Amino acid sequence: MADFYQNGIVTTMHNLAQRSNEDLEAELETFSKTRPMGLILPSLFSELEGDALPAIVDHLCEVPYLSEIVIGLDRATEEQYRHALKFFKKLPQHHRVLWNEGPRLKALDAKLQKLGVAPKELGKGRNVWYCMGYTLASGKTESVALHDCDIVTYERDLLARLIYPVANPMFNYEFCKGYYARVADGKINGRVSRLLVTPLVKALKKTVGHNDYLEFIDSFLYPLAGEFSFRKDVLNDLRIPSDWGLEIGVLSEMHRNYASNRTCQVDIATTYDHKHQDLSLESVDGGLSKMSIDITKAFMRKLATQGETFSTESIRTLKATYYRIALDYVEMYRGDAMMNGLDLDIHNEEKAVEMFAENVMTAGQIFLDKPMDTPFIPSWNRVVSAMPDALEQLKEAVELDYQEFSE
Repeated sequence: MADFYQNGIVTTMHNLAQRSNEDLEAELETFSKTRPMGLILPSLFSELEGDALPAIVDHLCEVPYLSEIVIGLDRATEEQYRHALKFFKKLPQHHRVLWNEGPRLKALDAKLQKLGVAPKELGKGRNVWYCMGYTLASGKTESVALHDCDIVTYERDLLARLIYPVANPMFNYEFCKGYYARVADGKINGRVSRLLVTPLVKALKKTVGHNDYLEFIDSFLYPLAGEFSFRKDVLNDLRIPSDWGLEIGVLSEMHRNYASNRTCQVDIATTYDHKHQDLSLESVDGGLSKMSIDITKAFMRKLATQGETFSTESIRTLKATYYRIALDYVEMYRGDAMMNGLDLDIHNEEKAVEMFAENVMTAGQIFLDKPMDTPFIPSWNRVVSAMPDALEQLKEAVELDYQEFSE
């Protein structure tokens, strides 16, 4: 981004000087001698057969400062797990692939389920949670980055810029969120962030009133970015949602556990594009429709923990306030797109806003109907309290899978 504006209460690190990746990586190599670094890659097996992940792995082979790469593999058979081990074998860094559907990890998951400390839903949140557990168990890294595996515009400086704030020993940041402009193929993307999260936070600030948490969330330029980095200590107390509320849930936990000056955001890419979800106008069970419901519930759950009270009437007011603000944002994006020679389909933008508005009501009703719903995955501190050798069992299961199936 071309500006240097500090937005809100979270430090923003801009890309002001187009610093070379070689320069960044040289400095990170120096940091790595006292603060070893790792990377978590939550992946579906299908992504190994796409265009993005093979290119990402080729880039990672050239990264000199990483001590460990942890790959979480979802929806994979034994044959596919064997293929994944071969696929990632070229990585020169120490790496392990967590076969989440494998008998060993499923057996451990069953033990944790009996104790009531395992993820209740399949999905990215569960995958990330087990990868975080293995990162704690391996003890090889102090600073860790996480990014998605479907980034088709991936370059090595994305990772370097993402991990730099938590790797530099001169900084005191515990957590860093990546941000970027979602522009590709001549149009503006990122509909859930642009058309749901930003106007919804503005609407909540109007209906709930001044709130430190909402001010914190409103400081992030791209709160739904799947790219973030953190110090290893963050993992012990982190409670993350298992649904589409993962990114908002992680930010909520950082707000709960740390002062805002321990969190920052950084510009990590000039262009960014990845797999796009369907809008799912006809169903609330998938695509952007389910995502919008889960995210809205995540906001309501967080605000309820701070003493805010929701009712059918207050949710109706929130929906009406959101709808008006979101339509105003559509006009803002239209002008921005035209100025930059980009396409913006006003009809589709407003259809998305109408669906999101309906889903604010749907999410609110679900929240009111299920007051005992606890979608958060327990922290690893709690898991270890319930099963003291849980991390050792996790590490052993991953190592035994690796030894048995690698060639």
